[in-house]
Amino acid sequence: MFKKNNLFLGILYGFIPPVLAWLIFAVLLKNDAIVMDKPAAPYLIAILLNFVILRFSARAHLDKTSNGIMIATFACTILIFVLKIYAR
Repeated sequence: MFKKNNLFLGILYGFIPPVLAWLIFAVLLKNDAIVMDKPAAPYLIAILLNFVILRFSARAHLDKTSNGIMIATFACTILIFVLKIYAR
């Protein structure tokens, strides 16, 4: 999976877990899951998955890919934080 050292590819890898979490929990389940009592939980799980992906890319010494994953993780974290504050 991690063979190219590319910033754009790292950003793409970093946005996959949050997008999948949004698709699974917001679109497919539509409040049928127990997790939906805590609306930010799926996204926080996705961010934790990003840190696992980041660890694998860092161990493979792919610095640009790791930077891209970290950029995507921070962007998603800030977006979730802002949306949760203004959703009240």
